[in-house]
Amino acid sequence: MAQGSNGIPDQVRAFLEERRFASLATVNSDGTPQQTVMWYLLDGDEILMNTAIGRVKHRNLEDNPKISVCIEDEYRYVSVAGAAVLDVDQGRTHADILRIAKRYEGEEGGQGYYDRSFEGAQRATIRLTVGRVVHNGFE
Repeated sequence: MAQGSNGIPDQVRAFLEERRFASLATVNSDGTPQQTVMWYLLDGDEILMNTAIGRVKHRNLEDNPKISVCIEDEYRYVSVAGAAVLDVDQGRTHADILRIAKRYEGEEGGQGYYDRSFEGAQRATIRLTVGRVVHNGFE
C-alpha cells in the first residue's frame, strides 16, 4: 500500500479516470461521519463532485470542509482526504454537473439526465485537490 504519495501516479490516474463511483465522507455536526456514494470527475489534480444545495453533505461542508473520498474496485482502491472547497456559482456548478453526468451517462444520456434531474436546481460543486494519495493494488 502506498501512502502519502504527492501527486497522482499514472496508474492511479488511469484508475480514477475510469467510470467508477466514489464514497464521500463528511463530518456531521455531532462529529459522526456521514457517507454518500457519488459521481465524480478527475479534473487535472482535483476531484469534482456535485450536490444539491441544502443536502446533508452540503450543510456539513459549510460547517467543516474536511472530507475523505475513496474509490474502489475490490482490492484496488484510492483514498484522498483533505479540505474541500465549495463552489456555489450556479453557472459553474451547472457546467460541472453536466460534465459529470456526461461522464457517467454518455453525451446524449448525460444531457438528458441533466435536463430531467438538475436543470434549474440549486447546485454546489465540491472540489478536492489531490495532494496526499493512499492507494492499494497498483504495484
